[in-house]
Amino acid sequence: MDNFKEDFKKRLAGVKTTRWVRFAIVALLFLAWVAWMGSWWLALFVILLFDIYITGYIPFSWWKNSKNKMVRAVMSWVDAIVYALILVYFIFAFVGQNYQIPSSSLEKTLLTGDYLFVNKMTYGPRVPMTPVYFPLVHNAFPEWAGGGKSYLESPSIRYKRLKGLRNVESGDIVVFNFPAGDSVPVNNSTTMDYYQQQYMYDSRILNGPDPRTVEKIYYPVDRRENYVKRCVGLPGERIKIVDGTIYIDGKPQAEPENVQFNYIVATNGRQITPQEWSDLGVSLNDVATIRPDNAFDNATIVLNGLTTVEVTSVPYYQVPLTAAMVEKLKARGDIKVLKKANAAELYGGLYPFSLSGDWSRANYGGEDGILIPAKGLTVPIDEKAWALYERPIRVYENNPDATFRDGHLYINGEKRDDYTFNMDYYFMMGDNRDNSLDSRYWGFVPEDHIVGTPWRVLISVDGEKGGIRWDRIFKDANPDK
Repeated sequence: MDNFKEDFKKRLAGVKTTRWVRFAIVALLFLAWVAWMGSWWLALFVILLFDIYITGYIPFSWWKNSKNKMVRAVMSWVDAIVYALILVYFIFAFVGQNYQIPSSSLEKTLLTGDYLFVNKMTYGPRVPMTPVYFPLVHNAFPEWAGGGKSYLESPSIRYKRLKGLRNVESGDIVVFNFPAGDSVPVNNSTTMDYYQQQYMYDSRILNGPDPRTVEKIYYPVDRRENYVKRCVGLPGERIKIVDGTIYIDGKPQAEPENVQFNYIVATNGRQITPQEWSDLGVSLNDVATIRPDNAFDNATIVLNGLTTVEVTSVPYYQVPLTAAMVEKLKARGDIKVLKKANAAELYGGLYPFSLSGDWSRANYGGEDGILIPAKGLTVPIDEKAWALYERPIRVYENNPDATFRDGHLYINGEKRDDYTFNMDYYFMMGDNRDNSLDSRYWGFVPEDHIVGTPWRVLISVDGEKGGIRWDRIFKDANPDK
């Protein structure tokens, strides 16, 4: 014991002041993180930090005393990479992370090719539910690195969200894990999720093999694909859509400045050039030329009332437009047709599949709308409510044996007439309203799927024209808030 005391004192005496300062800073940051986590047993790791920075009993830096230059050179790189990965892990898990916008569902608020910094501290970061993962990829290594899952399914941690600055608000742009992305068919060739495919197959709308028999990958909550949409409905609110206008608890909601709807456009005799579309701000990938002799265009439905003579005279275009774009087109003087496109269903079943037979993107929720679940909210469960809330009850709230039979809900064999939700849920939609696969197709977003809110556009790459959109660098990623 005396030898240990002497050795301990000797080690302390040999520590430089700068080393003590570094340890103090790291220890204070670590203890602040422990307080944020609310798990004070983690404070025991301060002992490990003390040894790393001060006493050095555990030989983490053994390689520095090696006589082999190659060992010292290689291990210095390994040491730097490990420290960097640990730092990245904590920043990505608890502060924020970069994400790419892969589709046009939020145009023109966010553009395809935008790289965002997503702030996880606004709503409070989730404690990683699959804590062992490689921090630079989401759920799979790239093919050049061998592919395969980039995380370990075990150990896993129950959902816990740390205290944030505020809750999700209506109008927020939110990054979240795709709720219907738990089961992903391998080599999926459609835009539909597994559950849409299953419904379409059972309804004899989708040909091919039964989706249940196709090889699938299961992803835990925080490893599911990241989506970004605008929150249009909060927990406990009742939402419906009438002629494209969102109603919350019976009150119409103002549209974001950059919201888009599909329009039918035609001139009085000539084509609109790609450059003209680009100058207007329309992505060329979103311009669909419509001719009635092309069955794929389904012109009689999309054009909604225009005569065959009118349609055959010049090309017609279906394009997503903001209100400002519509006014610019009106001012041209050569526009013969400019009207909203029919919001006929184009993508398959809406959520919930068994209730939405006469719903469409523009008229959603039926006469009464749908009630968004909220933590502590108790709802009677009848056949209609079961269709609406089956997935939240069974999957998101972990009641896999829940069934509805003989007019009653059964959980663990216990008959119930109602259900009380354990989490808050949200309704998300894209600003490109007629070209967005959102909550109208796959339902509510549970609170444990919420990742964060975009803060700034870090950089934006124009995939059509090539190069960088310099005017978007560090642009506010949520300008309507």
